[in-house]
Amino acid sequence: MTAPADTTPTDNTPTASGAYAYAFAAQRAALAEVVAIPVTPFAADGSVDEETFEALLRRLLDGGVRTLTPNGNTGEFYALTLQERFRAAELTLDVVGGRAAVLVGVGHDVPTAVDAARHARDHGARMVMVHQPVHPYVSEAGWVDYHRAIADAVPELGVVPYVKNAALPGARLAELGAACPNVIGVKYAVPDAARFAAFARDAGLDRFVWVAGLAEPYAPSYFSAGATGFTSGLVNVVPGISLSMIEALRSGDYPAAMKVWERIRRFEELRGADASANNVTVVKEALASLGLCRRAVRPPSKELPEPQRAEVAAIAAGWSM
Repeated sequence: MTAPADTTPTDNTPTASGAYAYAFAAQRAALAEVVAIPVTPFAADGSVDEETFEALLRRLLDGGVRTLTPNGNTGEFYALTLQERFRAAELTLDVVGGRAAVLVGVGHDVPTAVDAARHARDHGARMVMVHQPVHPYVSEAGWVDYHRAIADAVPELGVVPYVKNAALPGARLAELGAACPNVIGVKYAVPDAARFAAFARDAGLDRFVWVAGLAEPYAPSYFSAGATGFTSGLVNVVPGISLSMIEALRSGDYPAAMKVWERIRRFEELRGADASANNVTVVKEALASLGLCRRAVRPPSKELPEPQRAEVAAIAAGWSM
């Protein structure tokens, strides 16, 4: 059934596939942005430091960020308890108010993901991102079933699968999208621009909003193939750098975007080293060097050794000048 004539662009009523963009227009627009993944700061006793978390969120908003993902990987999603993840979503929604869109990360087993999605909905979120299933035996059909179960449970929310599996074909996402009008975007995080270009076209380039899920280092190549947004952990440190890249990409000024790329290259290389072992650690180290939060991370992440701390601090200091 198509949306009635008086439906507003922000109405989330499920519709036939031809009206998907109309029903979720605001949510789709929010994905075509720098999608910030806030860190989750920890207090000296190991608990979540809620006061600092709120301060970091306000800093992102004041810096111009308009889409935030609590409970993303840079937020140490898999190291948080269920109640901590619920609380992170609540705090983000409270701090944001109407200033930005909130895309809450959910995942684990289907009942847990559904509970988290409903919790996010009940506290005012309008979108959820579904983390890549971590089950060791993920079939293509099972991937569709997993996401469909979550999307069907919250038809009023925009749903964004997080794709890290290079073996998943675009046809499976097309199948999911045909069954679930509220699957509106994709966070694509396979480090292969050619594969992304093919996957997006096989799935439906215009059907979904494509978010480059490997952040600033891959944003220029992914934008050239159809992405219109990108995720960022670096944005926690200096929001203006990430925002300057997306503005350059939107205007088609790839030389300017690559100038930004050059500025952030070493920082992102440190994050990506050793199979991204220090992905979160480097961001928190930079924030710690600026006096914004403690460097503490939870296992299996580990704090940086002293020589790398000094290098990260120098990079952050140069950016903040």
